[in-house]
Amino acid sequence: MKNNYFELTITPSAFKEEIESFLLDNFNNGIEELNNSLILRSEKDFEELIKSLKIYVHSLEEIFGQKIKLDIKVEEKENKDWIENYQNSIQPVEIDEFYIHPSWHSPKEDKINILINPALAFGSGHHETTSTCVLALKDKIKKGNTLLDVGCGSGILGIVANKLGAKVEACDTDPLAVDSAKENYELNDATYQDIWVGSANKSNKQYDVVVANIIADVLIFIYKDLEKVTKDTLILSGIIDKYKDKVIQKYSKSFIVEKEIPKNEWVTLILKRV
Repeated sequence: MKNNYFELTITPSAFKEEIESFLLDNFNNGIEELNNSLILRSEKDFEELIKSLKIYVHSLEEIFGQKIKLDIKVEEKENKDWIENYQNSIQPVEIDEFYIHPSWHSPKEDKINILINPALAFGSGHHETTSTCVLALKDKIKKGNTLLDVGCGSGILGIVANKLGAKVEACDTDPLAVDSAKENYELNDATYQDIWVGSANKSNKQYDVVVANIIADVLIFIYKDLEKVTKDTLILSGIIDKYKDKVIQKYSKSFIVEKEIPKNEWVTLILKRV
């Protein structure tokens, strides 16, 4: 562990949800929300992420014809403060019978316990899209089903699916996410059939259930890949409510909406193959 870390504070004048979705898809460590600001922390500098973020915001400005002011502040701080503050901020989450907890909290005897690497907050059950995906998996997974977790992040959705009896494969375009997912499967005595760096287009199989908790724009972009690998049920999440209809329209050629699970400004869609 390094002695210092970097703290990036981003305060946008508009499109906070879209910017948060972009960051969640491009940054593996925890993201803290404070008022209208998004706070990221890492032992590595944020130069490349800031560059990518500015390109994304410029695209938003062109699409919506609106100027977006982006206040960006980077500070270097002592690492011990980060760890203590981070541990205090991450509390266990209960989603029905699942109890998702970091290592500094004890498991519960009457729950299905899932221990998640505390370095990864997105995918720890705290974000609305993760918790609603867990509910969708509970609704659709049957013992023996095959499942593909696209954009697996911490691996939590695949771990939940495996605990529900599914045979799981997973993928993520970020090698660090794949490594973290592997660690979390091992921590939870969960099993996967295969896991790879990349996306659904690298698979030549079809799965009973496919889950993709990414962002709306990416879900639209990889429509053909997800359509190809889905045998029956497709669970889509990472969708801000105002973009829901755009996603549904894109998938309407091959799927019908079976159920919507909203939470705050986010929505998870359960689609059934037609």
